Amino acid sequence: TIEPSSNPDSSTTVKTMGGNPDGGCHIYRYGYYRTSISIVEGILEVNIIRMTNIQVTESQAENSLVDFVVTCQGSLPTDVCTVVSDPTCQMSQSVVCDPIIITDKCLLTIRRAFDEPGTYCINITLGDDTSQALASALVSVNGGEFA
Repeated sequence: TIEPSSNPDSSTTVKTMGGNPDGGCHIYRYGYYRTSISIVEGILEVNIIRMTNIQVTESQAENSLVDFVVTCQGSLPTDVCTVVSDPTCQMSQSVVCDPIIITDKCLLTIRRAFDEPGTYCINITLGDDTSQALASALVSVNGGEFA
């Protein structure tokens, strides 16, 4: 069927074709259209540049703290998520997400606690409204020390 557009200022005609073998409906539109496109840079790259063991007191000895120093390229992130998994990166053990405020250079320190010694896969994701970027590392935590 061919139906004229309900807008008298438009030269658009909508043509609907029935009887498609896939059961769907295809709509063909002819005429002039206008739109705007916003191009955003997004977060292009994330790197873990340093991991530092944080010394804890004996009363805190059950948790090992590690600081991850992270940099990124592109737009500035608004949130960070850390996923701690088994060494194969298959079984997630914990997920922590936090909002962040970075005003100038993308350089941040993320502190995470580990309940027990072992080897862990760490995925750090930086995100904003339009993009996300990920960096991964293996960390071996040995009762207050890591490799």
